[in-house]
Amino acid sequence: MPRITLIGYRGTGKSTVAGLLADMLGCGWCDADAVLEGRVGCSIATLVRERGEGVFRDAEAAVLADLLAAYPGVLSTGGGAVLRAGNREALREAGRPIVWLTAAADVVRARLAADPGTAERRPALSASTTGDPLAEVAATLSAREPLYRECADHSVDTSALPPAEVAAEIMAWLRTGWAGRHGPAAGGREGASS
Repeated sequence: MPRITLIGYRGTGKSTVAGLLADMLGCGWCDADAVLEGRVGCSIATLVRERGEGVFRDAEAAVLADLLAAYPGVLSTGGGAVLRAGNREALREAGRPIVWLTAAADVVRARLAADPGTAERRPALSASTTGDPLAEVAATLSAREPLYRECADHSVDTSALPPAEVAAEIMAWLRTGWAGRHGPAAGGREGASS
């Protein structure tokens, strides 16, 4: 099982923060989307375009289950992993502690626009958009917020913090908030906090 799992929408810094946390914890880190793309042999955007969102979500669930069962480091999940109830249950059972990285919609849009790989690797997944991965941000963030909140043991707003400060804040919470309530490797869940 992971030492810690990061959830949140794309562009909130999960992969960057996962690498920093892994260094601090002295372990490895894994990006579930990268594992999925390696398994299917193409980008997520290509998989969705050629085989449909349902096939992508099935593959995403399988990768998440495998990583939650066996990966011993920091796990960065796909932004939509929380959409399926079974994934949320698996996260709560085997992915804890879970930290939800948040950011304001305009910040996420700016980060995605600055990333040249966004359009190539990540599809627009909201039915209300016209294929523009940036157009979906505000509506999708709003729709997913309760799902992220349902899973999270803690949340950090990454809008104005550099990744190193986000990682340091998470480490501080792991030492005091999480360890204080559950011990360094114990399970259990109390409500999400900010």
